[in-house]
Amino acid sequence: MKYTTLSNTDIKVSKICLGTMTWGNQNTQNEGFAQMDLALDKGINFFDTAELYPVPAEAKTYAETERIIGNWFKKTGHRDKIILASKITGPGDYTAHIRTNGFSKDALNEAVNNSLKRLQTDYLDLYQLHWPERQTNSFDTRDYKHNPNDQWEDNFNEVLHNLDEIIKSGKIRQVGISNEGAWGTMRYLQESKVNNLPKMITIQNAYSLLCRGFEGELAEVAHRENIGLLAYSPMAFGVLSGKYIKRSADDNSRLKLFPRFKRYSSDACTQATKRYLKIAEDNSMSLAQMALAFVNERPFVTSNIIGATNIEQLEENIDSINISLSDDVMKAINEVHADIPNPAT
Repeated sequence: MKYTTLSNTDIKVSKICLGTMTWGNQNTQNEGFAQMDLALDKGINFFDTAELYPVPAEAKTYAETERIIGNWFKKTGHRDKIILASKITGPGDYTAHIRTNGFSKDALNEAVNNSLKRLQTDYLDLYQLHWPERQTNSFDTRDYKHNPNDQWEDNFNEVLHNLDEIIKSGKIRQVGISNEGAWGTMRYLQESKVNNLPKMITIQNAYSLLCRGFEGELAEVAHRENIGLLAYSPMAFGVLSGKYIKRSADDNSRLKLFPRFKRYSSDACTQATKRYLKIAEDNSMSLAQMALAFVNERPFVTSNIIGATNIEQLEENIDSINISLSDDVMKAINEVHADIPNPAT
């Protein structure tokens, strides 16, 4: 395994982070336990979860993933071996069954306290805001269109003050954002600089061969402001394994279970994926490992959040850390990207 540190800290994390959002829906507790055991054995010390998980978000499975992780900590006693990240759910119809008061002081305290109970720990190493409160281009929506009827009022300062109180209480160590854009990221950073408030040290956004939008303004922000990307969906819901093109996907695969998740299923995504598959095969790699190695090697990526629905997939994904892409492979990848740029947005 390779390691780095969370930006502006001495917190050492594995370059590959274990994603957990299938546990409690696609995966049982025992399967989640087996994935955590394997990940730790392979040198992964960084787990990412959220109160929202598992996905899709439903009241009947709310926060089951955190409960599974907490039960693993209780069984194994391995809490001290793991850098643990979780998130507070953002507002919206999709999460109205969780709460409706956004990132208010009450919401933050309730969310943190409940996550700690479920995770059976007294602190979180990283606590993230899952997506913005304001109406904006979360989840890589293309072409921002301002809504003059958006009722949100600028509260970046207030949110950071409330997070500062929780940090001082010892319940969280560091803070980050997720599904955020360049403007929101810079507003948080500005408030932290001007008012000596906690700095957002990570941004967790989608990033993959099919979704390279981060390479625009946010990549510059990441470099100049020292805020690290925690890349999620590096496999594009499993599309970048090639299994849907090859029609070899298991019945338990995400897009067979949840066909409404169409973000990476457009004709353009399919055409790009076919070309990436050929590049991988021509260079004696699986598409999954090439896709993950691509993310692992980006200079603005702090950690690559991988997930899997079975142990064999997880082992293959973790082993991508041992692959280095040649200049010729990168040239071929960028030729596809030039022809079909960011088909998932």
